[in-house]
Amino acid sequence: MDTITHGIAGALIGKALFKGEDMFALKPMNRARIVTWSFMLGAIFPDSDVLRDFFSHNPLLLITWHRSITHSLICMPVWALILAALTRWIVRWRKWESPSFLALVGIYVIGILSHILLDLATTFGTMIWSPLSWARPAWDILFIVDFTFTGILLLPQFLAWLNLDAERAKRRALFTWLIFMPAPFVVAAIARTVGAPISDSSVVIAVLVLTLLILLPAYRGWGSRFGYFKWNRAGFAAACIYVGLAVFAHHEAFARIRSFAALENIQTESMAALPLPPSLWHWDGLILTQHGVYEMRMDLSEKSSLTARAAAASNPAAEPPIEYHFYPDAPDNFYIEAARQLPEVRDVLWFDRFPVTRFHMEGDDAVVEILDLRFPQMNPNRPSSFTYRVRFDSARRVISQGWVRR
Repeated sequence: MDTITHGIAGALIGKALFKGEDMFALKPMNRARIVTWSFMLGAIFPDSDVLRDFFSHNPLLLITWHRSITHSLICMPVWALILAALTRWIVRWRKWESPSFLALVGIYVIGILSHILLDLATTFGTMIWSPLSWARPAWDILFIVDFTFTGILLLPQFLAWLNLDAERAKRRALFTWLIFMPAPFVVAAIARTVGAPISDSSVVIAVLVLTLLILLPAYRGWGSRFGYFKWNRAGFAAACIYVGLAVFAHHEAFARIRSFAALENIQTESMAALPLPPSLWHWDGLILTQHGVYEMRMDLSEKSSLTARAAAASNPAAEPPIEYHFYPDAPDNFYIEAARQLPEVRDVLWFDRFPVTRFHMEGDDAVVEILDLRFPQMNPNRPSSFTYRVRFDSARRVISQGWVRR
């Protein structure tokens, strides 16, 4: 999950469950605002591990270091104690009202835990047991950048703020509406760029929903009566429901890919159903075999061709086709074996869940590429994310290696 969404989630937890107040309120700093700030900072703290990139030129830190000890359940109490001590020092220096040290420890534990759980929900993998174990569990429930989920976390906080003062609610509602109105169009533009287009009807529906949620409560007058904390609690409940729907959708998608493997009699080494943008309906089914990876993209809003095929088993001629792709590994050769012995490539293969090895010649140079289909190529004009390339010269020496950037 992206760092911004983590921060938004932490702030919502503080407001919804622990009576925190807006971080940027005009009134002086108080205990309730410290609560929200602490939850937000705790929720983004684990991503501070990326700061190491500024002091290192190792391009593999993203897979070997990111989401390790700062995302560890084992190390979490240590980070919470350090952050609580630092917060107490700051509030005493500034002479602000603050929760007790133990309360701050609890706040930071919950904030960090929210980050760890949301990262676990994605496909990247999180080393939650480091440094005792460097395994990378992943629940494959949410896409790593989920604009819908971010909106569900953020919008209720704006609704709580704009309806806090009945006299200012209409003006604040109009201000908030102007901020949020471009969002569906911006998200749709981004989705088209990465190859996951959003339909025009979905954009129109999003605009209508945002308009009703923002303007109707303020102009009808019941938004302020609903209450600040109820708005935030409603947002937290909506976020939980969204995650629950994602769990259900993942279960359905995984059942489809498992049925596909059984129908095609595929000898699997591992399989997964991974979320795809732009909605909960879109999933990517992957099956790792000894010689390559099968991929079957699914739209859960459509009837599964697997169900239809199973129903038509008595009439083979009527069986509908199953659309899938098979990505074979290149046959082993000297260059592929030599690449696999490189320490960097070993790290890449440790990280990859659905690796595919490719080989080709460019003049006298031999090129080995390893990509992970867990990160799909959404745009045909761009390489797949996390594609690692090793280039050999005619004397079979490594002349370059690294991530493909073009």
